Amino acid sequence: MSVKIRMKRMGSKLRPFYRIVVADSRAPRDGRFIEQVGYYNPISQPEELKLDDDKIMDWLQKGAQPSDTVHNLLKKHGLMQKYHESKYTK
Repeated sequence: MSVKIRMKRMGSKLRPFYRIVVADSRAPRDGRFIEQVGYYNPISQPEELKLDDDKIMDWLQKGAQPSDTVHNLLKKHGLMQKYHESKYTK
């Protein structure tokens, strides 16, 4: 089973809001997920991004692969740098 960290679209038409979730790669975009690890609101000014750093680091260490968009958000938040540092210091 391949696990992905990706975004689940919420909100109404023309007002997107995303939950960042850990899900089986075979599950549909807005379908079943394993755990919610944050949210992203691109509409608010400034953009709102809330992540549970500990849960995300735990899933990355277990082998979960972030989607391209989530990877960019994690990079902007500084979590990818932290992950790579912890990965290579062991």
